[in-house]
Amino acid sequence: MVIECLVLGAGQEIGKSCVVVTINGKRIMFDCGMHMGYQDRRRYPDFSLISKSRDFDNALDCIVITHFHLDHVGALPYFTEVCGYRGPIYMTYPTKALAPLMLEDYRKVMIDQRGEEEQFTSAHIAECMKKVIAVDLKQTVQVDKELQIRAYYAGHVLGAAMFYAKVGDTAMVYTGDYNMTPDRHLGAAQIDRLQLDLLITESTYAGTIRDSKYAREREFLKAVHKCVAGGGKVLIPTFALGRAQELSILLDDYWERMNLKVPIYFSAGLTIQANMYYKMLISWTSQKVKETYTTHNAFDFKNVLNFDRSLIDAPGPCVLFATPGMISGGFSLEVFKHWAPSEMNLVTLPGYCVAGTIGHKLMSGKPTKIDLDMDTQIDVRCQIHQLSFSPHTDAKGIMDLVKFLSPKHVILVHGEKPKMATLKERIQSELGIQCDHPANKESVSIPSSHFVKAGASNAFIRSCLNPNFKFSKSGLEEKSESGSQGIKSVPWMQISDERVSEGILVLEKSKKAKIVHQDVLLHMLKKQKHEVQFAYCCPVHIEKLEKTETTDLIPTTDVLSVPDKSSVIKPLLEKLSSELSEANIHDFGEHLQLESFHVSICFKDNCPYRITDSLPNKSKTAFFCCSWSAADEKLAWRIISIIENCNLTAN
Repeated sequence: MVIECLVLGAGQEIGKSCVVVTINGKRIMFDCGMHMGYQDRRRYPDFSLISKSRDFDNALDCIVITHFHLDHVGALPYFTEVCGYRGPIYMTYPTKALAPLMLEDYRKVMIDQRGEEEQFTSAHIAECMKKVIAVDLKQTVQVDKELQIRAYYAGHVLGAAMFYAKVGDTAMVYTGDYNMTPDRHLGAAQIDRLQLDLLITESTYAGTIRDSKYAREREFLKAVHKCVAGGGKVLIPTFALGRAQELSILLDDYWERMNLKVPIYFSAGLTIQANMYYKMLISWTSQKVKETYTTHNAFDFKNVLNFDRSLIDAPGPCVLFATPGMISGGFSLEVFKHWAPSEMNLVTLPGYCVAGTIGHKLMSGKPTKIDLDMDTQIDVRCQIHQLSFSPHTDAKGIMDLVKFLSPKHVILVHGEKPKMATLKERIQSELGIQCDHPANKESVSIPSSHFVKAGASNAFIRSCLNPNFKFSKSGLEEKSESGSQGIKSVPWMQISDERVSEGILVLEKSKKAKIVHQDVLLHMLKKQKHEVQFAYCCPVHIEKLEKTETTDLIPTTDVLSVPDKSSVIKPLLEKLSSELSEANIHDFGEHLQLESFHVSICFKDNCPYRITDSLPNKSKTAFFCCSWSAADEKLAWRIISIIENCNLTAN
């Protein structure tokens, strides 16, 4: 069986996350995002690849949304209300609460400020959210009789979750966006150690290992303080949920310690409403925020005020959080137009910016002018400060998660192609795990696990209970009472019971699989047992060898007489015991046995297992017939080599 993974978005790029995974006939869409860098049809995933007939209800068993960011949920109302999907949608309680705010804010920006054609309405958002089933962390949800899903804490933003999915014996995890290190308002990602066939992980910072968080915070605070101390204005373009709260906690605390009176503003009412949800959903925040909640709510900011549009051109310094992040439109773009021409002002970009956005152009190098459209050009003279306060994990965090979960296969999404290729090589070379990073519209097939429950025959169970003793000799050095002069080796016997039972798995049509003993199988097949044996007759040089007299049974030849068998067997036993000290050789008088290997004196003139008859000194040569089974072939040739190369003295 295989897992089919169709990447509709975030394949070798960052934006419009959407991956459709088929597990043993069950089809799940993980995330349904939009691309913030496009305004044409490339904004949404190509849903026609799911179903040419657009019968999405039968094509998908469910949709799973990992968090409320638009590149993960932005296309959902369009897919449900315009494309017509009516099946179940799963997300966490905070995501269900906050996603409508993000979607409505985006809709207003696109229609009211950009004047674009409406892709979905407010009514579409409301109807879409009615289809959502909210889940708790670590709650196992049975989608149907075969498919189950479970959410795990991902950090990143409030309510973000990794999702585990299992069908039969096949299991996988889709991470969405996550953070492996805690920050001021959220904890680090947490997940159980699971047996996985596939891990699909984000790789936004596949080639980055971040420095100390405290060093980054100091650098950010220093840049902001320097700007406002010089009378400048600081624009922090950020999404209303996540980085806005993280940086507000940081600045609010710094303002208190430094006794600064410069105003800090939030734009519009979205972030104020978002802060209300953060207060309500305190259990999803960091341990420190939860511990201090009873005495101080971290989201009650003392120095943060609401911003009015009339203050855009007001004199004096200030700090403004404006949405959306990446300066892809909305109020952050409006403010940027006013503040960018002044050298006193600062634009600090705290997170990742998608290609095609103004934020990305600013991060790629300090431009002097930016063409907004055919008629609008922005003069850029302000300071640009780039600092990674991204809630995404870095390369070390990704490697740590992959190593912890140790899946059979890894697929990288949500990253830049060159960096993904480098991380792919690291995962394969350092962890020995097969890894892929497919592009959009590409599909990857992954082998999956399938366990068969099997019964056992009574004969097989009895064979498991039978002891399988192994005997081996060891030497133990002992000192004499007189001192170190008298040291002797005292042999002693080691006995172990290694019960390794061999059975045959039988799969019959319309019957349960069963493990049977080999004798039972022979009976079932009405066949007799056949065992392959190997044999070899090898010569040995022996001193004091006596000739035998001719008899009817034994022709005249230079071999030992029957009564003298033990006179050679005993020296051979001594020789083998010294060479194979770890082995337990059984002496049966006329032959020796070790495992399936038998060795005895051969009296035949024309032994069929004898290869060489032309011997230099026939009068001092005896032959030993050796036989063994295939299982002991390596041991047999080791013993034969010892026999052929030894010189024995008959007693």
